[in-house]
Amino acid sequence: MSTTVGTSKRTLDEFFVEQFAGSAARFQEAVAIFPNGATHDGRAQKPFPLYIERAQGAHKWDVDGNRIIDFLVGHGALLLGHAHPAVVEAVTAQMQHSTHYGAAHEREIEWGRLVQRLIPSAERVRFTASGTEATLMCLRLARAYTGKSKVIKFEHHFHGWHDYVVVDEPPAPPPAGVPAGTADSMMVLPVHDPDLLETVLRDDPDIAAVIMEPTGAGYSSYPLDPDFLAAVRKLTLDYGVLMIMDEVITGFRCSPGGAQAATGVIPDLTSLAKILAGGLPGGAVAGRADILAHLEYRDEPEWNSRKKVRHQGTFNANPLSASAGATALAIVAEGWPARHVNDLAAMLRDEMNQVLDAHGLSGCVYGTYSMFHISLYNPSNPHRKQSPDDRTQPFASMREADPALYGKMRRGLQVHGVDLMGDGGMLSTAHTEEDVREAAAALDRTIDLLKQEGAIPGVG
Repeated sequence: MSTTVGTSKRTLDEFFVEQFAGSAARFQEAVAIFPNGATHDGRAQKPFPLYIERAQGAHKWDVDGNRIIDFLVGHGALLLGHAHPAVVEAVTAQMQHSTHYGAAHEREIEWGRLVQRLIPSAERVRFTASGTEATLMCLRLARAYTGKSKVIKFEHHFHGWHDYVVVDEPPAPPPAGVPAGTADSMMVLPVHDPDLLETVLRDDPDIAAVIMEPTGAGYSSYPLDPDFLAAVRKLTLDYGVLMIMDEVITGFRCSPGGAQAATGVIPDLTSLAKILAGGLPGGAVAGRADILAHLEYRDEPEWNSRKKVRHQGTFNANPLSASAGATALAIVAEGWPARHVNDLAAMLRDEMNQVLDAHGLSGCVYGTYSMFHISLYNPSNPHRKQSPDDRTQPFASMREADPALYGKMRRGLQVHGVDLMGDGGMLSTAHTEEDVREAAAALDRTIDLLKQEGAIPGVG
């Protein structure tokens, strides 16, 4: 069905192709170089992704000159927005000295001290080059410290792309490329069932750790009850199992000290990345000194050969990432960045829920802290008639049943100058109330298009 966008009669997808012609041309080059023409699974998009030329603050401009409000914020890494002046100045100054010393340097000490100051669990810190490397190190340290082999994760919780954590649905066959033995060392449980977790911990003496996203899977796509987070902490202490809190996304975002400071639930080990490095590559493991002691060399040969966890990494704590990270965390430590983004995200969810109400849709916009997700349509939504403050439940069933609808919604929002990370996104300190109102208006216009095309089931 055709629809009217502006004064041109086009389907939404036809208008998308017309508006982003420069991106289409570049994608044709990319498909001959990269699988699916993409360099990240999350950047793959039909019929093609947008190609960005520059970004500043809360906005980015594509190769066709379209200005876009950015809610991807560097996959969550840019709490301070694009090209924050202090971060740019710090990295530019470091570039004059070297991008890589291949040696220790003062900036890594400054960076590490800030992590210790902000993150409650950070008795010791070890830097990595990414969040995936950080969760991998957490699992290896947990196994080395406890002498046990199995790790529990929860359904849909995302911890990077290494072999252990991509297992999500046993007893199904392991994901492509993952050995069965590796998959067998992971146990995947549903959330919000402390009795089941206790049964597993009681009956299996070979469990080293439990790893989880503290606000729920997929940056709160499936929101987690804080009481369950506290229950996991209690049960892991009761049964002598380590608790690993994956704060790659939530670290420094929920509060200056991450979700653990916001909730008061302190894990044994924490994985960090994204905001940690101020928009450059970087990750870290923070946690108990006795656990991270397994990274130490000692005088005893037996320790070094059997108990030490080996860890290299060419770009660990490199001077550029350390400079960006230390600069960003010094600003985070002031406290106002987390307050700003959390308050603004609440306003965004409220504004967008008013749009859904006006269209008579049964989904909702929900999320925690500075994160949000859009569920357009869910006929079984038991919370739809409650107040906006109660709209914290996940609506994954619709997204899983009809991912094409959410792809179309994202394209519609891009046409109207807003970009999401899947079905939602995160905010930065560079976002303003005007950005929020503009994004809500873009959602309103996008829903109009989806209705006119009959893309929303039962509506139109």
